[in-house]
Formats: sequence, structure tokens, C-alpha cells
Amino acid sequence: MNSNNLKKLISILVLAVTFTACVQDDDFNTPGLVIEEPTFPANSTFVQIGGILGDLAQAQNDDGPEAKVTFEVENQYLEGYVVSSDKAGNFFEELVIQNSPTTPTAGLRVLIDVNPLFTSYEFGRKVYIDLEGLSIGTENGVATLGVLSSDEVDQIPSFSQEDVILRSAEMAEITPLEITFEDFSDDLTNLYVKINNLQFNRNDVLGDDPLTFAGEPSDDFDGERNIESCDNGATAVLSTSTFADFKSLTLPTQQGSFEGVLTKNFFGDTFNLVLNDPTGLVFDNENRCDPDVLECTGTSGGANVIFTEDFTGVSISDLENSGWLNVNTTGGTLDYVVGSFSGNQYAQITGFSSGENPFEVWLVTPEIDLTASTAEELSFDIQANFDNGNILTAFITDNFTGDVTTTEWSQLDASIPTGPSGTFGSFEGVGPINISCVEGNVRIAFRYAGADPGPTTRYHIDNIEISGN
Repeated sequence: MNSNNLKKLISILVLAVTFTACVQDDDFNTPGLVIEEPTFPANSTFVQIGGILGDLAQAQNDDGPEAKVTFEVENQYLEGYVVSSDKAGNFFEELVIQNSPTTPTAGLRVLIDVNPLFTSYEFGRKVYIDLEGLSIGTENGVATLGVLSSDEVDQIPSFSQEDVILRSAEMAEITPLEITFEDFSDDLTNLYVKINNLQFNRNDVLGDDPLTFAGEPSDDFDGERNIESCDNGATAVLSTSTFADFKSLTLPTQQGSFEGVLTKNFFGDTFNLVLNDPTGLVFDNENRCDPDVLECTGTSGGANVIFTEDFTGVSISDLENSGWLNVNTTGGTLDYVVGSFSGNQYAQITGFSSGENPFEVWLVTPEIDLTASTAEELSFDIQANFDNGNILTAFITDNFTGDVTTTEWSQLDASIPTGPSGTFGSFEGVGPINISCVEGNVRIAFRYAGADPGPTTRYHIDNIEISGN
């Protein structure tokens, strides 16, 4: 959630009245002015973003993560290049600047009580910031510059804008830094990046009701969408403000690249990708990289229940004693548990606060005999909570080796529901999934794969059932 969105709602209501009287439409244009290079006092010094980030790191190493650094030297100016734009409404009262237009190594968020900003500080514009009286700290998980208010870095007042943030005549061409999901780190936040070979999860874009960027009823302040790598299946979160002009556009179905800012969510615990506008998604490859899933074409559906588990009255040890497997394949301690709420019990897992990076945990049913049945189909219920990535996958096998890592699994065509990012979701049914082409003794598995920090969505699994004739 964008930390400025509450204020944004109020501001928009006020500005709506003002702009109605002042302009004919919402097309802001940069004033046609010749910008001259600013002049500086003879004793001025110029510092780099990496330098003040080093000052902050040293202060936090000495005094803890909440430490701030306040600049008191006169005529000390920070240099940087603007890589954010609020023209499409996806940024609000903040600039993101980085130290170089190419191969950047340091970035910074600058809070300022001005909207819009793109009319003065365009994408690629070099700026100088007078540091005297400003403070730097970590807010919402990223390095942030502004004025100190109590113990937080707050916005630079609007009346100080022209004195504090000076425009250079230089307009640079910004070359995005090419990275992968695996490269995500605090050192790369507030940089303009490019990530190739991405697509949105098929459950979000290929169904009858594809998701928008941030226009769903459950989107509160921001819409958070799972975006996945075609190179290795890793996932990340694309965050879009519910105030963005493009919030109601449907997500693209193709594969392609992302260009935008790497930042973190409101809580500062998950990396987020943020667009300046939808043109930052160049999804022009029609060949998606969806995994091969089990496709049974025979008739399915029958009245006989072959297997069922609703987790009522059992503990995780009871399940394990009855043939279930609960396996962490990455060497950690994270595993499934039996949770409960309002008298209902279910299998539960969350990687949040596990500190395991990465994690992969499997919950596998006991052996289920399908030799005497036909037309089998599988269904189950899923509740997705505090969703920051689609990291649950369902599989089936008819040749279990005793080891989940050596078994040949078939991925099921299961549409795992997406839940809200900041609270609990609701149980949703998955299936029925036709498994009639799998014969003999089978096992169903639920693989939970993510990282902390990273995708740690909490899942509840209930009412697993196989029926047939």
C-alpha cells in the first residue's frame, strides 16, 4: 500500500474543485520554458546518492534501523536523475531519483508536498537537491529523503520546492538496469530496472474474468498482481495504485518485459515493481510459458466419494501417522500445520517471518486407490490470505517413489485463487479437476514455494475430495 494514498484521496477531492475552474481537461503539459543550468554559491559542494546512503548505513549500524541522518551543512547539493513520473497517477507526491542515467548503483525516494511533479521534474531530468535541513532514513523499507517530523521522514513543504529541488538543463536518456527476480536486494531499490521474459499468472489473465491492474473490488489503495518469470517460474508483485489512470485496464495475456521502479510495499517487507505508466509493460510475445498440466479428456464426475479430508478433529501428527507427508525440501523448519477458525479446521501454511529463503514445502496425501473406479475428479477449497504471490501448486502422481524430489509429478490444472494483500480472504472452491486418465494408486500434493523476504502468501486448504463412479 502506498503510504501517501490516504492523503491522495483527500487531495484529489480538493483539487477536483480547483481544476474544474482552471482547466478544460486533465492533459497537463510541461511549460514551454527554456531551463537554464542553476547557479550555485562559490563554496558549494556536490554529493552523490551513494554517499548519503553510506552515511545512513553507518548511522543505522551504530544506532539501529530507525536511525536518521540530518544534513546541516550549507550549500551542499545532492545530484540525481528523475526516474519516476506521476503523470499517470501511479506515484504521488514523491520523486524517485538515481545516481546515473545508465548503470545506476544508488537510488533514493524524495518526499515533497506537491502534485503533480512531472510538469517540473520530468522523467530523465537531472536535479540538484539542497540538503541543508533535510533528513534521510528508511521509510516503508526504502531509503527516503525529506524533512524530519517526530521520528519519521516526512514531505518537503510545497513552499520550499523551488529552493530545495533545482532543475538542471540536462535531460538524460534513462537506460534501465537489467536485472532478474533473483537479483532483488535493498541496494537495487529506487532504481529504474528492466526485467525480461515475464507474464502474469494464467489464473489471473486467461479465465472468463481476467484481472485489471487495480480495479477489483478487493483492491484497497493498491492492486497487487503476481507476475512470473518464464526463465525459472519465480514470482514477484506488480503494485498499482487504485488512483492510477490505468487501474481498470485488464492485465495483458502475452509475455514480455517490465520497465519501472523497484521498491517495497507499505510495510517494507516485500519487494514491489511499480510502473510509471502501462507502456512500461512491453508484452508482445504471444507464446506464453505456462507449465504443462494434466489434461484428461474422458468423462468425469460421479456420485461416489473415493477420498475425502476436511481436517476436522485431527492434528498434523495424526495426519502424518495416517500416511500424509509434510516435507520441507530446502532444509528449513517451515511446514504445514492444522489451523482453525470459528470451529473449522484446515491445513495451513505461511512463510511469513520464517526467515527461510528460499523455501519449498510439500503436503502429500496418503495413497489413494483408483483401480476400481472411473470418471474421477478432484476438488478442494483454498483460502488465500495476505497474498503477495501465487506460490501454491497442486500435483498428482501414480508412481510415488517415497521422495517428493525424485517422484515424477503431473501438475494439475488448478486455478489457485488470489487473496487480499493485507488481510484474510475467503474460501473458494477449486475444481472439479478431471483426473480420470490417472489410474492405480495415486497421491495428491500441494507444493508451497517462496521466500522470506519475498512471496509468503498464507494458504488454508480444506475439503479435499475425489469422487467418481
